[in-house]
Amino acid sequence: MLERGEVANSWRCERRPSLRLLTPNWLTRLPGHHYDGPEPDGYLTMAEVTEFIERFAKLSAAPVRTGIEVLSVRRTDTGYRVLTSDGEISCRAVVIASGAFNQPVVPELAAAVPETVQQLTPFDYREPDQLADGGVLVVGASSTGVQLAAELRRSGRPVVISVGEQARMPRTYRGRDVLWWMIASGIWNQRYDEIDDLERARRLPSPQLIGSPERTTLDLNALTTLGVEPVGRLAAVRDGVALFSGGLRNVLSLADLKLSRLLDTFDEWAGETPGSPGRFEPTAVPSSTRLQLDLSSGEIRTVIWATGFRPDYSWLDVPVLDTKGRLRHDGGVVDSPGLYALGLPVLRRRKSTFIYGIEDDARDLADHLARYLR
Repeated sequence: MLERGEVANSWRCERRPSLRLLTPNWLTRLPGHHYDGPEPDGYLTMAEVTEFIERFAKLSAAPVRTGIEVLSVRRTDTGYRVLTSDGEISCRAVVIASGAFNQPVVPELAAAVPETVQQLTPFDYREPDQLADGGVLVVGASSTGVQLAAELRRSGRPVVISVGEQARMPRTYRGRDVLWWMIASGIWNQRYDEIDDLERARRLPSPQLIGSPERTTLDLNALTTLGVEPVGRLAAVRDGVALFSGGLRNVLSLADLKLSRLLDTFDEWAGETPGSPGRFEPTAVPSSTRLQLDLSSGEIRTVIWATGFRPDYSWLDVPVLDTKGRLRHDGGVVDSPGLYALGLPVLRRRKSTFIYGIEDDARDLADHLARYLR
């Protein structure tokens, strides 16, 4: 096992200190290792996640070689040649477990933002004090976007959030964590070959969740209560002016509809009448929203691009990427004999990118790998 930094390097070095896991502690487990602390309904901090993974590495006696960067992987007649910062390794098979969130996605229109406006990605952001004084435009309303918008607003800054496609989700429903419902109802265990539109499922934004000690729901209603101003999807930046889509009302209605369908599924599984008490208010639609914002006026001093992440395969010299730079694979079995992947969205199940969700995927691919080697 090769790791370019230390064990749990991305949690240690590439996450802001205020971030917590989206999964509750009782769901934080790996084979033979689980959370055993006093707060099963809490959410681990980044330091606690790092410690959890470090402990797992020691308990499992995993042969991790740290501080080794993979420079290239190439196909050979007998398998693969892996060139690293510490020499070459020849092997019959390779498992790519570098994850789906290696690089932030920043749209091309970022180049049109005036130079006087500071631009950050979630990888750059650490705390509100590092930002220039003044307003902030957060682009994106998935879990990262809403969390950053709330944190920055609580610091006293004016915040505008640009909202595109979103997945609204309550933190708790009928007294239980929403992820308990996702597991109990079978949604999270749904296999990739049972999903009608798999490509779309793999592209969906992360749900609007936050792992707070108060177990609060963080959606656009919560943000507007804090004083965050929602606007539509950022469509363009022209002459220093940000132009927003006028379809915010439709975007919010669609998110509410999807949430209602999800809660209906929970209720039907539990034998409850769909739509019964315990539901949530529709997203409040502002009577009017701004369609443009002059970024050179001084109102906005910082733009944060919470517009998603993508994997980094710059080191992979095997022709297994599609035209959009995504791995061609069937449930983690990559389109090259002996090459596998783990930790990608809906790899083999809807839970694939979560710590708890990796075990079943790993067992399936380990079986396939064993058969291949035989």
